[in-house]
Amino acid sequence: MIRMSWFNTVSLTLGFAFLYIPMLILILFSFNESKLVTVWAGFSTKWYKELFQNEAFLSAAWVTLKVAVLSSTFATVLGTMAALVLVRAGRFWGRTLFSGMIYAPLVMPEVITGLSLLLLFIGIGLDRGVLTIVLAHTTFAMCYVSVVVSSRLVSFDRSLEEAALDLGCTPLDAFRLVTLPIIAPAVISGWLLAFTLSLDDLVIASFTSGPAATTLPIKIFSAVRLGVSPEINALSTLMIAIVAVGVISASLVTKRQVLRRQRDVQAAQ
Repeated sequence: MIRMSWFNTVSLTLGFAFLYIPMLILILFSFNESKLVTVWAGFSTKWYKELFQNEAFLSAAWVTLKVAVLSSTFATVLGTMAALVLVRAGRFWGRTLFSGMIYAPLVMPEVITGLSLLLLFIGIGLDRGVLTIVLAHTTFAMCYVSVVVSSRLVSFDRSLEEAALDLGCTPLDAFRLVTLPIIAPAVISGWLLAFTLSLDDLVIASFTSGPAATTLPIKIFSAVRLGVSPEINALSTLMIAIVAVGVISASLVTKRQVLRRQRDVQAAQ
């Protein structure tokens, strides 16, 4: 059993405090009666009521959620396919170039990615809007999904697929019935990561969005320039709550699948 030294304990405590105390302060002041975000004047939920009456924030939130769901879904499908090619296809002509193109957005500055996508959309005559943001977010989120799924496929037992093929399954059925349920936790983790990256993106969205499609990070960044209002605190609190519920739900589902798989293995043995 590894014991925590006082130095590690203090370092972790300070690190977590530095990370989470500002969030707790933000949540606390979202219920502040005063319009001043640094002066506590009593408990109130009026800023949440005003937030739900703010059409600009609600429209930006809807665009952000729509873009995040679509781009994370597309990125998960494409990233999983890319991971299968990288892990299962072996060595083929152009593998180095293919893997380099997959992993390039991981190290590419977002400004360069956003600018290059902007020039591409202008070159092909595509008007900036929800579609261009979805395409941009899918492009850079796909590589993160590929990395997560590839790490799971590397340790995957291929004999399970071979047994399914020997029992009469087609390659597609073997993947759907055997491989996909086993790598499902990695696929779900990749989807959540892509969803979070899309929800949080500001730089790439600022290059690829148009007047008719403004995401929530862009709207918040524009509003903060004039000062932090309690409505922004309320909006940030709701976003924290949504992300927390999503992460907890995904963790519970993944844990349930792992326990079910362990029970099945024990029953088979």
